[in-house]
Amino acid sequence: MKPTLLLTALLSSALAVPALAQLPGPVYPLWSEGEKARYATILADTGYIQQHYKKSEFQVAMRDGVKLYTIVYAPNDADKVRYPIMLNRTPYAIGPYKSASMKKNLGPSSEMMHEGYIFVYQDVRGRYMSEGQFVDVRPEKEAHKGKTDVDEGTDTFDTIEWLLKGKGAPKNNGRVGQWGISYPGYYTATGLLARHPALKAASPQAPIADWFWDDFHHNGAFFLPHAFNFLASFGLPRPQPTPTGNPAFKHGTPDGYDFFMKMGPLKNADARYYKGQVGFWNDLVEHPNYDDFWRARDLRPHLKNLQPGTAVLTVGGFNDAEDLFGALHIYSAIEKQNPGLNNKLVMGPWVHGGWARGSGELVGNVAYGDAPSFYYQKEIEAKFFKSYLKDGKPADLPEATVFEGGTNKWRTFEAWPPKAAQSRTLYFRQAGGLSFSPPTDGTNERRRGDVNFEYDQFLSDPAHPVPFTEATATGMTREYMTDDQRFASRRPDVLTYQTDVLTAPLTLAGPIEALLQVATTGTDADWVVKIIDVYPDNTPDNPRLNPSVHLGGYQQMVRSEVMRGRFRNSFSKPEPFTPGQVTAVPFTVQDLMHTFQPGHRLMVQVQSTWFPLVDRNPQKYVGNIFKADETDFQTATHRLYHAPGQASQLVLKVLE
Repeated sequence: MKPTLLLTALLSSALAVPALAQLPGPVYPLWSEGEKARYATILADTGYIQQHYKKSEFQVAMRDGVKLYTIVYAPNDADKVRYPIMLNRTPYAIGPYKSASMKKNLGPSSEMMHEGYIFVYQDVRGRYMSEGQFVDVRPEKEAHKGKTDVDEGTDTFDTIEWLLKGKGAPKNNGRVGQWGISYPGYYTATGLLARHPALKAASPQAPIADWFWDDFHHNGAFFLPHAFNFLASFGLPRPQPTPTGNPAFKHGTPDGYDFFMKMGPLKNADARYYKGQVGFWNDLVEHPNYDDFWRARDLRPHLKNLQPGTAVLTVGGFNDAEDLFGALHIYSAIEKQNPGLNNKLVMGPWVHGGWARGSGELVGNVAYGDAPSFYYQKEIEAKFFKSYLKDGKPADLPEATVFEGGTNKWRTFEAWPPKAAQSRTLYFRQAGGLSFSPPTDGTNERRRGDVNFEYDQFLSDPAHPVPFTEATATGMTREYMTDDQRFASRRPDVLTYQTDVLTAPLTLAGPIEALLQVATTGTDADWVVKIIDVYPDNTPDNPRLNPSVHLGGYQQMVRSEVMRGRFRNSFSKPEPFTPGQVTAVPFTVQDLMHTFQPGHRLMVQVQSTWFPLVDRNPQKYVGNIFKADETDFQTATHRLYHAPGQASQLVLKVLE
């Protein structure tokens, strides 16, 4: 039986999944636990690949002679039926190599594996079994002057050419799709720069857009455990092609907070652990500001004049701790620079790559309804590729399909952010208040003497930083973006503000523009803003969670961001604070789609340390924090102002 017919028969007999229409409002399937279990079992059937696919391995020559290791999985009847090609280029290994063993899953999802495609996997230049030199986020070139003038765009073009015409390449229908998550999502985005006419559909998923903003940096602040742990293994050199990767770094403790505190200043990372072997760490050290090194690695300016016949589906997760920025900004860059291109966006409730793993129902302690991942795989992703690669016609998908947290509904829009979203300013107020009304000077209330109408302040101590999570972990936990923030609100070095209990739904859709009016006794500081949904005290517990997790009064973080204060006016030319001087610190908090329900409150927390997620700011201005000494770190008193002429505020996108 053909793959498509097999899946159709299995689904129709075992699942009876209800039809899902694309409506202008909320859309969501209702799946029973039994249906979800059977669906997951069918799609995880690893024996299916052995029975229905043939595996072949090739060394595919690029224009400069470098050969890239490529593995092809073709349906058994590919010599009779012309299937489209699905290409995945990755730095993370495409094995198993040179054996009868096969991958456990093929394609973006097992849903598509059963539909019948030729799946092609390739080690990118300089990784695992491919020849050549690997360059992290290799700069793309506007022009290619000769055979040795290569980048990821040319490697993708040459690979597609071989797949269509090369000796030993599988017979196909002449249409190619490309997909990838995270770094492979970046290679999917660079694949668009091949501008190959056979590339009909591409889906960059959680793609890197610019590594000064994705993964390792947020507004100039350094995401320490994510960068350190990743580069400690991935960043080690690979002199010759090899089927094996580097071992994971061993911290010697499960406690990352303790490990990184004992490591001390960032300069100790290389001296104690890397020993000069990790080239990209050295690049980070030498380029702390947004300079030409980072500009050359910004993919967004290159995403113009794309092949008109190529459709794009960019996918991201609102709880993606790694590449939320990339998904939003790759979509936006393509949209602005390619009028008329079929360019779509999907944003779900997922962690990094969560749409391809499991049902996507839980992120930490927060439940997101019934199987959002299965819905995406079946009703969006599979339809997208099938339309362009098999049917040869545009997919009937909305411009933006976005999951709304708080109500657990899919929403569809003609643009992202939604055109109907209106800007409203939320002001920090005295006594821990938040209001859409601007602050007053409190002239008639000053007699109380217990409320400061000008500012709130706290002592920030780099020797005792605020932890980013209560969990014990050596890395950046994927669940921290939905963690209960009660542990933080109880600390004296975290300022907490909240609205009154809401009497009507409040839906936020899009980015948040923060404008903090601050002062410090030091000369540098970080500023962290966390947007939090506070549940009613009588919220019942979820029986699916650990019995120790109580949802009454839960403070769910729904968005957070950090700003390294030295970059408040320019990411290229940092500058110190003048001690005691009230200073504006503007920055963007990344997009969200969340409804705060009646009975809930909207809370905002402001703090200056977030450890070890973000490295410690010495709070004394130094030229390069990567080279700071232990003696540079000092305590400082920070103030957040909420007076009429110095009103700290957040500009929200509110959808009525």
